[in-house]
Formats: sequence, structure tokens, C-alpha cells
Amino acid sequence: MLWVSPGNVEPLATIRADLERGPEEATRTIGAGLVRLAPLGVLLPLLWQRLGGTRFASLFRTGFLGGMIALALEVGQSFVPSRVADVDTVILNTVGIALAHQLCYSRLRHRLLREPRQGARTPARRRATPPPAAAPERGADPGRAGRARRCWGPARSERRETAALSPRG
Repeated sequence: MLWVSPGNVEPLATIRADLERGPEEATRTIGAGLVRLAPLGVLLPLLWQRLGGTRFASLFRTGFLGGMIALALEVGQSFVPSRVADVDTVILNTVGIALAHQLCYSRLRHRLLREPRQGARTPARRRATPPPAAAPERGADPGRAGRARRCWGPARSERRETAALSPRG
């Protein structure tokens, strides 16, 4: 027979017990609870690319969904005979998700939305490259009839013809 302690449904009871055991034990257990699901704070916004809106709205969405995932994991864990549910684990996992989101929010927003961060240097804008010209249709006149006209200037062949005809001085 395996002895299993009863589940903890009182918030912060396990955290208080860990703090009473000493700083090393508290650091180990609380740190593990914070880090366990922290990558979800970065991955959940990337999953739907939902970094638009305010920082608080994105934090709320990520924290809520991360908390629901942590709760589902704890409920699923309670069906295993040697494991018990602990509300403090859900709290620590959700706080870890929120902290990771806050630490990475500005970099993620910059990379996904291509917005400059405050205080960051912005690179010089590159000149937009024009799309490739459409291929002439088969059997069409090799002149202008089969080619698409570029709207930003004459085609290369037209520039060469103009340069050949102009007098050089």
C-alpha cells in the first residue's frame, strides 16, 4: 500500500510549508513550479500570432489559457493513483507563464509585427524590389503586346533603346 497525502485545495498552503522548510527547499520547489510551464508564455502568443492590442490584453489571454492548461494537467494528474492535485502548482505554473510572457513580449511583438521597439535602432529601409515581369504569351508579338507594363518606369529593354538613340555629348 502506497501512502499518499491528501490533495491541497487551500491556496498558498504548500508554498508556506516550503518556506518553513528553509530557503533552499523553497527555492527549489517554487522555482520548479514557476519554470515548469513557463515556455507556454512565449509559445501561446506565437501559436495564434496574437500579440496585437495592448500588452495587458495579451497577458490576460496568455495567462488565462496557460492557467486552464495548468488546471487540466493537475486534474488529469489526480487520476494517477500515486499523484494528488495541488492548487499551488496551478498558481505557480500560471505565474511562471505570465512572467515569461512579460519578459518576452516586446521582442516577440517586434519580430512578429515588425514594429520597432522603443529605444531600439531601426535599420535603414531597403528599397522594395519590383515583382518579376510576366512572361510573354506563346505566339504573341515579341514587342510590347505580350509583356506586362511596369508601372514604376520603363522596362530595361526600353531604357537600352532610349540610351542607344540619345546623342552622347
